[in-house]
Amino acid sequence: MSERELNLDGAEISVIKAIGLSGTEVSGEDLMSRCPELVGAELIDTLKGLMMLGYVVSDTGSFHDEEDLKRIILRVNSGYSKDLREALNPQPSKARSKRVRRE
Repeated sequence: MSERELNLDGAEISVIKAIGLSGTEVSGEDLMSRCPELVGAELIDTLKGLMMLGYVVSDTGSFHDEEDLKRIILRVNSGYSKDLREALNPQPSKARSKRVRRE
């Protein structure tokens, strides 16, 4: 696994999955339609948290309400896509062999 393990809550997982890990851009309006279970304020708070951590990047630095959110473009930061993919689909860690090679 990676150097550090990411712990995402349910809303963060929903948003990351709705944006996608491929690096494609998604409009805020499309994101709102893909996450109908999240109320506008909850979606905004979740996005701001993901942006503060650097996991999500937007074309504008600030948005305050649903009208602002509809106009922005979002994507997952490609530098974190592998770590996020592992956090969304955890694989059982491979047991390392305890055998040591002798010289």
